[in-house]
Amino acid sequence: MHLPKLLPRKLIGVAILACAAAFVPVATLVATTTPAGATTPQCTTAGLVVWLDTEGNGTAGSIYFDLEFTNLSGSTCTVWAYSGVSAVNLAGHQLGTAASPGGGPKPVITLANGDTATARLQIVDTGVYSNSQCKPVHAAGLRVYPPNQTASKVIPYPFLACSKSGPKYLSIYPMQKAQFGWA
Repeated sequence: MHLPKLLPRKLIGVAILACAAAFVPVATLVATTTPAGATTPQCTTAGLVVWLDTEGNGTAGSIYFDLEFTNLSGSTCTVWAYSGVSAVNLAGHQLGTAASPGGGPKPVITLANGDTATARLQIVDTGVYSNSQCKPVHAAGLRVYPPNQTASKVIPYPFLACSKSGPKYLSIYPMQKAQFGWA
């Protein structure tokens, strides 16, 4: 097989584009812009309690959980779009690839103090990947970045995760308003 020769400028350009493409999903998750028409401030990580409803629903090769975000800031705030989620080990280091965004509408959700929003989290059974592709290990929990935030919280929850980058074994779906609240 013959690889085409690239001029140094083209090679640098290709490298820049590849790096930029790798950072687009991360930048999307941590963007801090407010959607058009939103006047209520966004919820911050410090004002949210983040927890996992461990009563998951299983399908062939996956389990779906609700990731819960309860506003305890004392003020009304908004959330929208996707959370950043990754599996972590006991030292807090990321295992494998971070969650990829799932589809669906991304509504702006207003949370009064005590209200909860949910995001569906899909965890794929590591058994669907070969050992060499995934290198399964026990995760200690999930690192969660609430939508549009750069600070995270770690939720303890042991499960089998892929330690190798590549397999998309986690998916996160847009926020939805929960059907309950404690306010």
